[in-house]
Amino acid sequence: MEEVVVIVGAGPSGLAISACLNILSIPNIILEREDCSASLWKKHSYDRLKLHLAKQFCQLPHMQFPSNAPTFVSKKGFIDYLDDYVSHFNINPKYCRIVESAAYDGVAGKWRVLARNSVSDQTEEYVCKFLVVATGENSEGFIPNVRGLENFEGEILHSSEYKNGTSYVEKQVLVVGSGNSGMEIAYDLSNYRARTSLVIRSPVHVLTKEIVFLGMVLLKFLPLPVVDSIVVNLSKLKYGKYLRNKIQRPQKGPFYLKVTTGRSPTIDVGALKKIKKGEIQVFPGISSIRGNDVMFENGDLQEFDAIIFATGYKSTTRNWLKGGEDLFDENGMPKVSFPNHWKGKSGLYCVGFARRGLQGISKDAQNVAKDIDMLLKIF
Repeated sequence: MEEVVVIVGAGPSGLAISACLNILSIPNIILEREDCSASLWKKHSYDRLKLHLAKQFCQLPHMQFPSNAPTFVSKKGFIDYLDDYVSHFNINPKYCRIVESAAYDGVAGKWRVLARNSVSDQTEEYVCKFLVVATGENSEGFIPNVRGLENFEGEILHSSEYKNGTSYVEKQVLVVGSGNSGMEIAYDLSNYRARTSLVIRSPVHVLTKEIVFLGMVLLKFLPLPVVDSIVVNLSKLKYGKYLRNKIQRPQKGPFYLKVTTGRSPTIDVGALKKIKKGEIQVFPGISSIRGNDVMFENGDLQEFDAIIFATGYKSTTRNWLKGGEDLFDENGMPKVSFPNHWKGKSGLYCVGFARRGLQGISKDAQNVAKDIDMLLKIF
């Protein structure tokens, strides 16, 4: 089957680039391994999830959120927005297509993509001039190697498998990770009366949604170091007394770290108040596990019924992409830094690997679509 553009992945990244191409009347198809679009949001996110940034920073190209949508959109609200996006731009992904390989044919000057239809179990071949990798940074949940984890006698799960705290009432639950997912899951568990503990291994910026919103607005008018100074001081006013005792701040500012490393500040939804009250215990890194006992790096030992790893995701691009070393490193992430990370050689592109959230996805999609349109007009 010959196509102009093949897109791998029907998450927000794949939907955004397909919409941009459709507006330019450039034929394209999306191959998606799941049976729906935006599967991470629909199947692998917890119930209380909301967008942590204001809606104007989270919209995809060419379509704003409804005017009556709240500033911070709920999980359901964002899923509804994505479904409306698919309908509005007439996006028709091919679902249940697991891409097993994609390689560039130098003789034909085209990409050959092999995908297994998980419904029929048939292998399908797609030939295209342009290949867009839109599987993103969050393709597969990552659980770190912890000594003795394989012998843990309780429940082990990644944050992508967590829905709510219904089944953890009165249980001892350890959440590993102090990013947005870890903090919010710990807060949710505590609300369900789980005896909740949280591992915070390294310094982290904790801000409110309002402080982040203010910072993003100020970045339009002020230098980044000035904005960082403002938001850090606001955080100290809000949390200073008990943040110093439990959580260390990084030496570099939150927006500097976002730009240079892709690491976002943690948005507090109420977890810090519970930490202050002792309703959520804080521990350093895990040293080892034996049975249900977890030994921490400070020598504390505690028994747990479950461990939830909110330790992020990893790219799976290198599992199926053959070649493309000019664009992707061995970990399946772009070799070139933002903002020039989205284009490789021989018609290979990526969307959603900028470590800049939905705003980065929107920029990537528009850049890729414009570049493909230009090349098609030239050749």
